[in-house]
Formats: sequence, C-alpha cells, structure tokens
Amino acid sequence: MRLTLSVLVCVVLLEIASVSCGPKAAIYVDNGRGQTAIDRMMTKDEKREIEMEILNLLGLPNRPRKINKATVKKSAPKFLMDIYRTLLEEEDDENEHQRAKRSLELGFSGDEQKKIDQSDVIMTFESINHHVDSVRHERGKRLWFDVSELPVAEDIVGAELRIYQNESLSRHRSGNFTVTAYQLIDTDAGENELDYISEINTNFQFSGWLGLNVTKCLSTWVAFPTSNKGIYLSVHPTDKSHEVRPEDIGLVTIRGEEATQPFMVAFLKASNNVKPRTTRDVKTRVKKSDITSVYGRNIDQESRSSCKINTLYISFKDLKWQDWIIAPEGYAAYFCHGECNFPLNAHMNASNHAIVQTLVHLMSPTKYPKSCCAPTKLSSISVLYFLDDHNVVLKKYKQMVVKTCGCR
Repeated sequence: MRLTLSVLVCVVLLEIASVSCGPKAAIYVDNGRGQTAIDRMMTKDEKREIEMEILNLLGLPNRPRKINKATVKKSAPKFLMDIYRTLLEEEDDENEHQRAKRSLELGFSGDEQKKIDQSDVIMTFESINHHVDSVRHERGKRLWFDVSELPVAEDIVGAELRIYQNESLSRHRSGNFTVTAYQLIDTDAGENELDYISEINTNFQFSGWLGLNVTKCLSTWVAFPTSNKGIYLSVHPTDKSHEVRPEDIGLVTIRGEEATQPFMVAFLKASNNVKPRTTRDVKTRVKKSDITSVYGRNIDQESRSSCKINTLYISFKDLKWQDWIIAPEGYAAYFCHGECNFPLNAHMNASNHAIVQTLVHLMSPTKYPKSCCAPTKLSSISVLYFLDDHNVVLKKYKQMVVKTCGCR
C-alpha cells in the first residue's frame, strides 16, 4: 500500500507543480527532448493547492510564518545542519567507515549517532528567558525551554542539553569539574526543589560542546506540561567542595554569541511520517480532466516509450518557502512512466510476475491488463525547517524519492 501511495503523491505533485514567473506561476512539462517547456499558466487556486499538498505531505497544518534567515547562524540550526549533511551522505550510500569518520569530525558521540539513526524527527529548543521561582541554590544557572510544540504522539528516543564551554572565558587555570543538570520541581510548600537528572565531567582546558542526558525531563514535561519549571545547571569541583558559577569555567549560558547558545535537542521516533489520504480524498483533489489538460500531447507521445525513470522536481524557492525551509532547496521526487510491452527487455527491470502477466495480456488483451511501470526502489529525504523563532525541526520522510523503475 505504501508503494501505491508514494506513486500517487508523485503524480499529484507533477500535475500541479509550480514555478514562479513574476507574480504568476506556470506548469512545466517535459517536451520529449530532455527539456522543460511551459504548458500553461497556473491559477491562484492551483498554486494554493500545490502548497497545501506539500504542507500535508510534510505533516504541517499551516505554512510556518516568515523567519529571519539570520537565525540560521544560531547554535541549534547549525547543529541540525551538521546532522542533515550526515544524512545526505547516508543517502549517497556512504560506507560505514566514512560515516563514523564524518560523525567524529562533527563532534557526534557514538550514542548521539545511534539516536540520529533511530530518529524520524529531531527537534531543537532554544533557551528562553523565563521567570522561575527562586531555589535554594543561586550560584548555578536556570534554563527554560518551551517544548509545547513537541508532538505528543511520537516516542522519545532521547533528549540532550547541549551547552558550550569556552576555555578562553574560564577564570580557573587548573582543576577538574562536574557539571550537573537538575530538574526543577514543585514541593508541597510551593517552593522549587532540585531533582537530579545527569552529570558530565570536564576540565578548565576544554573547549567544545558538552551534552547532558535530559530525557527524563522531557518525558515528564510532555506528560505533564505544567511541570516544566526548567533545568538548574550546577558546577562543582570534582571533590564537591563548593559550587562555582558555570561562567567561571567558561560555560556559555544566556549571554554569549549566537553560535554558542545553549539548547535542548529531542530525538523522536514517529509512528507514521506521512499521513496517508484515502482514495476518496485524492479523487476530490485531482480530476481526470485536470490530468488531461496538464499532460496534453506529451503523455500520448511518451506512451510509446519503454518504462523508465523521469525527472520530477519541486522547487521550494519557487514556492517562496525559502524563508522557513533551511534545506534542501527543493524536492527531487522523480517518477516512473512508460510502456511495459512485450518483449520485456533487461533494462525494464521486470519481475517474473510482470513477464507472465504480459504474456497472458497478449493472449487476451481485453481480459488481462498489461504490467505497470512503477517504482522498484524508493529512498528517503530529510527536510530542515523553522517551526517558529525558537524551534527548528529536522524530519526524515521515507519512500519519497524514486531510485529505480520497473515493470510490475
């Protein structure tokens, strides 16, 4: 069923794919000579339709509002961009050794790479200035993250608080330290107490990102949204003799450059990336007359060609979505088209069933249909986009790109 839906989606996108042309938009088709040509100009309703189709495919109810592109320079988008590049290399069939090398170059631990591989959605949450009632410990730093946009239906693979340590900002010239994350919780007396979450060791010479496991925090906040009072960050020398300010060992908390701001990252496993439509839903959106008007003579001309893969590209820039989609610039979907006529040559990648069906069709063409040209291998794509000013999402979409076609 998934294969059928993927093929159907590709057809829908092809029929109403838009390319901006000043204030108007046009439908481009293959002229049969490896070139694109304008078939006709699109109406505003058709352009709106393609936008809604793709937003539905991305699992978004509405188009995110325009985001200042300078936000890409912040630490969270840069982190997800690094992950996005590793996923691109996976799609290019990079071997395991190269992937491991790339992960080390980007500073990903083995545990982080495992979470990336297991996740369908990766979301980041920027630290926001948020009033929290006082706690007994005041030398540490309180951080708060708005996780209200996190999908409740998706499983949490893990969550991490990432905070940058800059050795040049450290006031200590020696020593080892333990950075501890606590969850702020309410007590019966109405005060905030600290619940231990995790810790990591560092020293005054270290420069780079520290990652603390805060999966327990995120799980609690999703289950009980009003319990989100934030995280308390505490720093001690390893002998636990006294507490020091995080800034004293060079930790960047609230104030600092955008590229080193603290953030939380959530690794999520989706039960179903793409919400499938029923056959009835599709029929209400795409009419047979629309298919004929778009394809025109081209589909008749191409019907005599053998089954093969064809180019299909949707430009996000042409849809004017570059203000919220960070990467990629467009969606290269491809599609399968052509005849599965006897004899089925090797390049048609025909299944044994297709060969038998073709022979039976030759004997009784009105009773048995020919085999169909369809995708035989599909790959995924990753889309990196802003959900709002503070949250960035990296989402993997399975079975989105046609890699090979064949008669089935």
